[in-house]
Amino acid sequence: MHLQEKELKTIDPAQNALGIYCHVPFCASTCDFCAFYHEKPRRGDLDRYLAAMDREFDWIPQDRPVDTVFWGGGTPGLLSAKDLERLGRSMLDRLGSAPAEWTIEMAPSTVKADKLGVLRDLGVTRISMGVQSFDAGLLESLGRLHRPNQIYGAWELVQAAGFAQTNLDLMFAIPNQSMEQWEAAIREAARLGPTHLSTYCLTFEEDTALYVKLSEGKLKIDEARELRFYERGWELLAELGYKQYEVSNFSKTNAECIHNINTWRMADWIGCGPSAASQFNGERYQRPANLDEWVAGIDSGRPPKTEVVRLDAEILMADAVIFGLRMNVGINLAEIAQRFPAPEVLGVIEPLFARFEAEGLLLREGTRAWLTHQGRLVCDAIGSAVLEAVG
Repeated sequence: MHLQEKELKTIDPAQNALGIYCHVPFCASTCDFCAFYHEKPRRGDLDRYLAAMDREFDWIPQDRPVDTVFWGGGTPGLLSAKDLERLGRSMLDRLGSAPAEWTIEMAPSTVKADKLGVLRDLGVTRISMGVQSFDAGLLESLGRLHRPNQIYGAWELVQAAGFAQTNLDLMFAIPNQSMEQWEAAIREAARLGPTHLSTYCLTFEEDTALYVKLSEGKLKIDEARELRFYERGWELLAELGYKQYEVSNFSKTNAECIHNINTWRMADWIGCGPSAASQFNGERYQRPANLDEWVAGIDSGRPPKTEVVRLDAEILMADAVIFGLRMNVGINLAEIAQRFPAPEVLGVIEPLFARFEAEGLLLREGTRAWLTHQGRLVCDAIGSAVLEAVG
């Protein structure tokens, strides 16, 4: 058996997997790079949110088991222990039991022992902490509330709570960040010993403070510099025992995030909460990115949907190829074509793959395809080329 195929089988999810994503839209402040929907944590809004989530959970179908759950934000950890328990119990009342994988994002400044105790008792399996950097100056430049000492304090609490899996998020290509600082961040994160690490290149999203600075000429994008950060990060993480399984994600053995893998493989998920996205029942849609509008829709008994896209085999095949190629194990075109029969799309992809292979960006073995090192460095451009080709 080819090594790539062997690796694929270790993380291949069920095709009928169902995930739940919960958006907790509260943040104490706005990070300079963040474009996600969030609100200030006012008590009245928190109560309205929790009450509406109780009702939204009632719409989760009960004819399919939920495999994975992911709580993101915003800052889920900003909720009190009591509020976290209410939200978790409400969801579990509908699901019947805790899923095999349940991830919750927490900012270091929000981690408290009582919160972690509640989450562990609910059945949470993974705490994902947005560290971004261990350098005080870089954290300040990103508008992060926490400082390095808070990272260490939070990590000690997470470790003491005994979660099966842990993740730390790191960011690179931050303005004024040196390669030495990036290497130091990776080494320090690995020293702490999480089972999973995610690394993200700083992006300039519209309606963020960093985007304003970019438009004013105070910052600039340097793609060559970004590629150097990518490559050094991949190299160093491999040396430190973290295996890359997706462009931005690295793990110890059997510690991959199955919720994300299912999503990249075009399995279904249901989003709950304002701005939460879903892919379910032949549609892709979002809840309104507005607390008042979302609550009003929930109260009316008609779950509000925005940006609705009816899914067909062409869309799902193209997306399964694009997101599947971001994973190191790649894709099996025959399996994708069986799940999403779209001969016209397949006819376009075949010659495109031949071109990528000739350019040294892609390797093929039978119906399997995966990106080379150089291909992974330009995976966004490859995804854009697939989208453009399928029209």
